[in-house]
Amino acid sequence: METLHSLTEWLRQSTGIEHITTNKLLTSLIIILILAAMRWVILIIVSRRRDDIKIRYRWKKTSLYVTVILIFILVGRVWLEGVGSLVTYFGILSAGLAIALKELVANFVGWAFIIWRKPFEVGDRVEVGEVAGDVIDLRIFQFTLLEIGNWVDADQSTGRVVHVNNGRIFSENLANFSKGFQYIWNEVAVLVTFESDWRKAKEILFGIAEKHGAELTQAARERLQKAARKFMIFYTKLTPTVYTTVRDCGVLLTLRYLCDPRKRRSSEQAVWEDILDAFASTDDIDFAYPTQRFYDNAVEGKPGARAKVIEPE
Repeated sequence: METLHSLTEWLRQSTGIEHITTNKLLTSLIIILILAAMRWVILIIVSRRRDDIKIRYRWKKTSLYVTVILIFILVGRVWLEGVGSLVTYFGILSAGLAIALKELVANFVGWAFIIWRKPFEVGDRVEVGEVAGDVIDLRIFQFTLLEIGNWVDADQSTGRVVHVNNGRIFSENLANFSKGFQYIWNEVAVLVTFESDWRKAKEILFGIAEKHGAELTQAARERLQKAARKFMIFYTKLTPTVYTTVRDCGVLLTLRYLCDPRKRRSSEQAVWEDILDAFASTDDIDFAYPTQRFYDNAVEGKPGARAKVIEPE
């Protein structure tokens, strides 16, 4: 106490600040140092007892939030001793922040919503507006994504770190690849010529689809049952399939199968390699592509659908 009194007296004489103010300054500093030291000790204990990076990260973030809140409460009480109650203090604080720091307040409310409702967590793959990526950090005013897509195909990482304001979750559409169903439907479109045996091509594609997608079907069913408890998600069919459509230059066969969101490119590569190998070994199936040809119906058409040839007199 004597040391604190001497320090207070020295500070007052050096700065000319009133005795009450210097007491409040020192008290505030002591509160901050004690809380910071407590957080530091907690993090050391956690780092020694836990090897999981996710658990360490959560402790780091949670302890930071708790420390900041306690500092606001305790230091605020020191400086506003004349205010009747803690509720009044928070009322004055929130009113001032709402007026002066509108954007920051929106971001703070967004952070509170993320912590409370958990639309996503660190490690999830999300898309907010036109920005998509893996969440690698969550802070009071911003969350950070390791960007995917953009100029890179098939949802792979661009290597860029993108900071997104928390308030954007209220004004932008938010998609989470990792919550709920946890799988995505991927489609590979294969165009074959009209002259090809498209039924045979469809059988080949169906076999390839089952090879790469069937193993996920059982796991997807279990995920779907869990997701249905929280969301109204209904799928009558989870097995791979192939759809048939006609285009201008051929028959379009669309292979549809389930895949892990983070493995879309590798799975599509494996599918295409199997397709190329299978079609290369078959002499009655050809890929179609935009071409120009002249069609003589009188010669090439079906016998019953050919145009009548008028012989000159």
